Amino acid sequence: MLSGAPLATAALFADEYRLSHPETARWHYVDIPYDVFGRAILGLTQIRCSLGADWRFLTEVALPTAISLSSLIPPGFTVERFEAVDWGLVVTASARSRQAVCPSSSLPSRQVHSRYVRCVADLPLVGRPVPLRLITRRFRCDVGTCRSKIFAERFGEAVPERARRTGRMECIVHHLGLALGGRPAASFAKRLMMPVSNDTLLRVVRRRARQCSDRLTAVGIDDFAFRPSHRYGSILCDLDRRRIVKLLPDREIATVAAWLADHREIRIVSRDRGGGYGEAATLALPEVVHVADRWHLMENASSAFLDAARTSMQPIRAALGAMTVDPKLLTSAERIQYEGYLRREETNRVVAGLAADGLAIKEIVRRTGRSRKLVRQIIRGERTDVFRTRQGSLDPHLPYLDAQWEAGCRNSAELWRRLRSQGFMGSLRVIGEWATRRRRSEQISGSDLRKIPSARTIARLMTLKRDHMSKAETVMIAAIEAGVPTLAEARELIDRFHSMIRSRAVDDLASWIQDAESTLLVSFARGIPRDASAVRGAISEPWSNGQTEGQVNKLKLVKRQMYGRAKLDRLEARLLGAA
Repeated sequence: MLSGAPLATAALFADEYRLSHPETARWHYVDIPYDVFGRAILGLTQIRCSLGADWRFLTEVALPTAISLSSLIPPGFTVERFEAVDWGLVVTASARSRQAVCPSSSLPSRQVHSRYVRCVADLPLVGRPVPLRLITRRFRCDVGTCRSKIFAERFGEAVPERARRTGRMECIVHHLGLALGGRPAASFAKRLMMPVSNDTLLRVVRRRARQCSDRLTAVGIDDFAFRPSHRYGSILCDLDRRRIVKLLPDREIATVAAWLADHREIRIVSRDRGGGYGEAATLALPEVVHVADRWHLMENASSAFLDAARTSMQPIRAALGAMTVDPKLLTSAERIQYEGYLRREETNRVVAGLAADGLAIKEIVRRTGRSRKLVRQIIRGERTDVFRTRQGSLDPHLPYLDAQWEAGCRNSAELWRRLRSQGFMGSLRVIGEWATRRRRSEQISGSDLRKIPSARTIARLMTLKRDHMSKAETVMIAAIEAGVPTLAEARELIDRFHSMIRSRAVDDLASWIQDAESTLLVSFARGIPRDASAVRGAISEPWSNGQTEGQVNKLKLVKRQMYGRAKLDRLEARLLGAA
């Protein structure tokens, strides 16, 4: 970058030279907004002078620090002339080499047959486009047997063959397509003075796509949805280098096994326990080490405990003294939920009676007209919740409200004003409904029902530490553990399972399965031996499928950028090119 003083001196000298030599110079000015750097460079390069002694004096003596136009165009070319027009700067250039290599015989030739002008687009200068007019020579091949008697010179990577853009501009267009896709990249390229259509951007991305050729040792595999619940594909990631290596059009066992069979060097396959990926890996690579995803293992264990809590809701109600419901004590929303519970209980009794008679699920579905999923839930005891309790805006402030109520403040408006000072953002109606429920609860006897949390809330509270719960929650969980010991035993087994994964204690897996087979977690415990090698790999190996899940999120983002209309090869080109 030139400093300010030489540039200012050069600009002043150029003005003096124009005034004193009007007969030897022709000046062309362009309305281009240029800064300190652009003023001197464009102010000097927008001159077209005769190649006399005065021009040599101007360029070699007076302007020793002036930059050459040849340094602004791709390397290997020399500027022949330039012309400033209203919309940009047209540069005419030619190759510096005096010979060219025949593409057929691979021998150099110096015999020029003719010339023609080839127009390509180059990077913009000071916010204006720069079309590059290349004087391209045609040569005669010296080899008599060569089929190419006449050939045009090639410019290598600077200007690729048959390209309409220089290599460096093509690289920027490619990266814009990788980052933004079609239409967003076209809009942004227009602002950069590099107008290009969205179709061209996508063609460049597809043309410059590259396949991964690195040696793979550990790979992660997972599925992704082209259209949820309809069509799925598979994504494979290199766990060593943390990047995507391949997208497959489906998640069929044969497709995955065929790809794995072409990469015999793979030693680790990280996957989830569902689907046919385990079978495909065993079929293609019998000696490969299977690793289940640790997060999914822990999440499956938590889901198994939630199912145990759902099947134990009636013993939980008995432990909390809540076996009957008085509709008079319920709010309108709670009364609607309770009426729905009564309707569900009638359906539950019918389905449970048919199941007790030994009928299969398919036959129960045919007789009752209910869905297979609903019948399965009823048989498993997963439809016993009375109220669907959700986290509300008032829950964090309940301890403060209880304290104020016990202190004698029973007015809803006063409670609401005091709670507003504590940061509560809800309305007065919320406090009024809470006060109404509180007054009703004080009027009922101990044998009447109080509303209990849902199975999900109970499962969450039982897995929390005691110092993270309120006093009321702690008392409730203690009553549940005392009244439903089977659920407390399941909670201890879940804690042991999570600790086993975190501490990598793979030797404790067999004893844990044996202890869990006679508990509420029997279904989860029996599923582990079916994929025991992958579970053991998840506990003992350092690999996991977490980064593959992250790549799936990235894939979804790119797919949505392309409005879900991207074909598999174009989607793969964007993901692999960005890596």
